Amino acid sequence: MSGVHPAIVGTLKPPASAHWLWTDEIATQAFAQALAQQPGLQNAYIELVGDLGAGKTTFVRHLLKSLGVQGRIKSPTYAVVEPHEGVLPSSQAPLAIWHFDFYRFNDPQEFEEAGFRDLFASTGLKIAEWPNQAQGMLPLADLQLTLTVNDQEVRQVQGVASTLQGQAILKGLLAAQSPTASHANSKT
Repeated sequence: MSGVHPAIVGTLKPPASAHWLWTDEIATQAFAQALAQQPGLQNAYIELVGDLGAGKTTFVRHLLKSLGVQGRIKSPTYAVVEPHEGVLPSSQAPLAIWHFDFYRFNDPQEFEEAGFRDLFASTGLKIAEWPNQAQGMLPLADLQLTLTVNDQEVRQVQGVASTLQGQAILKGLLAAQSPTASHANSKT
């Protein structure tokens, strides 16, 4: 007899993925606005992967503005984390947002020493740039977005949902985005 009870734990399907092209900043903003509409963001963890200049922070700024964050949105490169207060557009419920940038981490143990485990255990949206710098300390991402820039400065974005919550967010994104203009090769 198995020790795992499907009714409690649930059965996770293989990771779902989708691909998008952000041809310009307007496409990036439209994607961020579509993501902001997903009710599953309330307690989601999103990882952003990509080289310097790939557009990770620009995307986060558009997402945070779409979530009602007011004022200047700073990159957390030096502070490592920037807290924000937003609103979920789908319910108008308040939303705590934590934007992390682990670029300057030299050792994943710095995550523990900084007390970030408590922030990740709290409610709200967590977004992390450079998650590989805190490898082994972070929870499984609900949604990972990998951004690469091609020769025409177009962002190629791969989204991978590794949790049931992430898969619901990805499904909502695919429904919200025009298949001909924004994504291709999706599988859920």
